Amino acid sequence: MSKKPPRKACTRSVMPAAATAAATLLLLTACGSGTDGDTVTLQFWDNNAGPDRTPLWEHIIEEFEADNPDITVEYVGIPIDSVQQKYDTAIAGDSLPDVGLVSTAYLSNVAAREALQPLDDRIADSGLEEDLNVGFLENVREAGPDEQTYTVPTSANLGILWYRSDWFEEEGLDEPQSWEDFFEAAEALTDTSENRYGFTIRGGSGSIAQILDEMYAISGIDTFFEEDGATTLNAPENVEALERIAAMFEEQTPTADLNNDFPKMVAQFTGGDVAMLHHNLGSYSNHVEALGEDNVVGVPLFPSENGQERTIMSNPTDGIALFEGTDHPDESWRFIEFVLSAQMNSYWNENVGQIPANTTAAEDEWVQENEALASASEVMDDPDTTIVQLPYYLPEFNPITKTDMEPLFQQVLVGDLSAQEFLDESAELFEVAEAEYRERQ
Repeated sequence: MSKKPPRKACTRSVMPAAATAAATLLLLTACGSGTDGDTVTLQFWDNNAGPDRTPLWEHIIEEFEADNPDITVEYVGIPIDSVQQKYDTAIAGDSLPDVGLVSTAYLSNVAAREALQPLDDRIADSGLEEDLNVGFLENVREAGPDEQTYTVPTSANLGILWYRSDWFEEEGLDEPQSWEDFFEAAEALTDTSENRYGFTIRGGSGSIAQILDEMYAISGIDTFFEEDGATTLNAPENVEALERIAAMFEEQTPTADLNNDFPKMVAQFTGGDVAMLHHNLGSYSNHVEALGEDNVVGVPLFPSENGQERTIMSNPTDGIALFEGTDHPDESWRFIEFVLSAQMNSYWNENVGQIPANTTAAEDEWVQENEALASASEVMDDPDTTIVQLPYYLPEFNPITKTDMEPLFQQVLVGDLSAQEFLDESAELFEVAEAEYRERQ
């Protein structure tokens, strides 16, 4: 589906990540929601703004306004690394938008502060529930504080191992089918004299989601919490998996991995320095554009090392939410329905390379033509696949994984902290948070 030239909905379309808090608040209030004559103005926040995705939302808004001439939508783009901070600031300052994207990674925290409207009745009354993937709806309900639907899922994601098929062919290696294949290939494809490495570890911002994905996939452990509230995070199998991954740092991975976030990690892969990269479906377009469709392959993470089961980590499900305090809830809901229509949901997900929440859109031809996406959909639909549910419902989840765990993981990579110590300390934080949650419930 071709992209139309983007319209500029508001002059503050994408905010730089380095903007100060004060400047950001000025930008957010520069185009507030309101009514201009007979035209209602809505403010929409994008939680992952950037050159790849902002034009997509501008196109969707343009299409919506053409169908709804009585509504104007002002686009506010927020970089993903600062979106939770922006929502926290907006809640404290009573300056929330009318509608915006809210991921399950921080949904519980936002909803628990009564910033979002429950949408179950609207979904049922509109008939939208019949058009949405049941599993996606369950994910967003489980991620909330009280099992109500506070965000309508737009797409789902899955951890993918991307690899340079041309490199494997050059070295006469079979393409990887197991974790053993992966570790052997990482060593074989590393040539530090040529600045070529077999793998890249995400050591900077966002590292924990990926390392958990890898650990549980390798170990085959199929739950994050036991029934008694004890976490499996520091189980021996997970410790061993983490030790194997961390041992690759500076041996089969670049030194820069220690601080690399998503853009830098992808730049190394697409720049020709790295043979294999673990990210999700959303980076598909980056790889194909840089390397060519014939030179890069994406596969879901392999079954556990015993080869008997596949455990995948629940990736955050993105969704669109209706905020408390909006003066235009009905018009905002019309925008949400439009975004979740088969045509728009297909357009969005085709361009970002993710699994559509709209079941009609998920049947479109482009889904099967994207091999990584088709494989991911097959794995998620496989009854033998176990999805390990991360406790997104814990308000402490993001602070633990980002503030506490990210710097500790860097210590593991450089050898200042053992995998056992890291996982023991992190497990204690999660168990305290889980115990407090259970007590509140």
